[in-house]
Amino acid sequence: MAFNVITGGHYDVDCRLEDPDGIVLYKEMKKQYDSFTFTASRNGTYKFCFSNEFSTFTHKTVYFDFQVGEDPPLFPSENRVTALTQMESACVSIHEALKSVIDYQTHFRLREAQGRSRAEDLNTRVAYWSIGEAIILLVVSIGQVFLLKSFFSDKRTTTTRVGS
Repeated sequence: MAFNVITGGHYDVDCRLEDPDGIVLYKEMKKQYDSFTFTASRNGTYKFCFSNEFSTFTHKTVYFDFQVGEDPPLFPSENRVTALTQMESACVSIHEALKSVIDYQTHFRLREAQGRSRAEDLNTRVAYWSIGEAIILLVVSIGQVFLLKSFFSDKRTTTTRVGS
């Protein structure tokens, strides 16, 4: 089992794994990523829970991966005593290389998703900042027009004579 927080907040979640009897096998608090390997002691439903309870205002996206059991043998008669042929050896090495490529692709997809999320967040912030600047510019320009207008307007004062 492996997990990685892709987007949201400080990129951390709580994680817990319980066996069918409710015994906690794994518990971590505020982790961005981690992996845990275990062998199931019995059949049943294992509970895997993520919690964002400490950060309820930020939504998070979490990638997790389970690898259950062993890979089936590449060749059904692999338990034989004889050596592999050159073709079979090449197939085994290609199979291992392809599994490595799949792992790298998953890693790069996760990194791309993180980068995309950050770029979209930055784009949103820049858009709000630009709208705010435009509003401030509009208010300042209207204020300057009224201020300049007051300099050139003719103010008439009324005088009153007392006792004439």
